[in-house]
Amino acid sequence: MGSWTFIIAQSVALMFWIALNVTAYVQQWDPYPFILLNLFLSMLAAIQAPVIMMSQNRQDAKDRVRSELDYRVNLKAEVEITELLHRMTRIEQHLIDRQRR
Repeated sequence: MGSWTFIIAQSVALMFWIALNVTAYVQQWDPYPFILLNLFLSMLAAIQAPVIMMSQNRQDAKDRVRSELDYRVNLKAEVEITELLHRMTRIEQHLIDRQRR
């Protein structure tokens, strides 16, 4: 429902519906205010809204998991960087001690 194919197909169908009702010679089944067309569009919107909300909820759950994984990776990287800094400090201290001798 969120693809360009759907949007274009729906637009073409709406234009076709309107063109048929405006140019109908015998009988217009849905004259100018297009009340039947509005009913169909309202029903479509009523169906699309919960589908969109469910899609957003699924995406939110995926984003939560992704952010939790990012947090864990960042935490592990911080621990490794801290460990490297301690090692470098010990090496630096060792070199200073050697230089003093």
